[in-house]
Amino acid sequence: MLTQDTLTTFRKHSDIISYLEKHKAEDPLFQIALEKYEYEKELLLLQAELVDFQRWVQKENKRIAIIFEGRDASGKGGTIKRFKEHLNPRAMRIVALNKPTEVEKTQWYFNRYIKELPNAGEIVFFDRSWYNRAVVEPVMGFCDKIQYNRFMIQVPEFEHMLYESGTHIIKFWFSVSKEEQQRRFESRLNNPLKKWKFSPVDEKGQELWDEFTTYKNQMFSRTHNAFAPWVIIKSNDKKRARIESIKYVLSLFDYDNKGNNYKSILPDPNIVQRYFRNSIQLDQ
Repeated sequence: MLTQDTLTTFRKHSDIISYLEKHKAEDPLFQIALEKYEYEKELLLLQAELVDFQRWVQKENKRIAIIFEGRDASGKGGTIKRFKEHLNPRAMRIVALNKPTEVEKTQWYFNRYIKELPNAGEIVFFDRSWYNRAVVEPVMGFCDKIQYNRFMIQVPEFEHMLYESGTHIIKFWFSVSKEEQQRRFESRLNNPLKKWKFSPVDEKGQELWDEFTTYKNQMFSRTHNAFAPWVIIKSNDKKRARIESIKYVLSLFDYDNKGNNYKSILPDPNIVQRYFRNSIQLDQ
């Protein structure tokens, strides 16, 4: 047991870690503390790499659009938070659009997203994107079949034009199991600081699970391609999902000083996978 007398013997950070390592079998909280320490240490190194990556993006006038999609409570927002935590806010943005206005409803569907695309030297994180129309909208009845089919035909062409113009599109799907999603919903409802995260759409998430799966699979098969592939992140373990998605982005680019802070920037294939028809997902 960790007592006040024991605490007074610690002289440096490493003394605490050594004590926890030595006594972790005595208390499960010690193991949890060690795991969190290792996670935070690894995350900080990767965030330092992200700072170097952003400098290179600015210097080379690159345009980076990172799309975060997935079921509700799959870990998208928490991952974006870790991506942007130490970045220069003048050269990055988070885009999380509300439902379209009456004027936007009369426009071409992609209009509202075109305005949010990255400028030269900028990284934009889309906390949900135009792919709302591929899954959430048809499941929830927010669009009709004609609008849905038109979108599915147009989106590969739209993304190919972005690709040809020099915009790098990274498409993440955060895959969470039905049981883990339910656990996270309950956690939100029991936390007064997170109740705002639970919406009527979230409430329908479990009830309409199979419908979401059907539209999700159609989205993958019709919009996955070589220039803008879908990358599936298994996110039942939030911390690993954050670490590995950062690694994936960094692994795609040969930026200045790459590897100075984190030596082997290779994502874990057990967590990060490109979509293919027989890929094993948690949210089937």
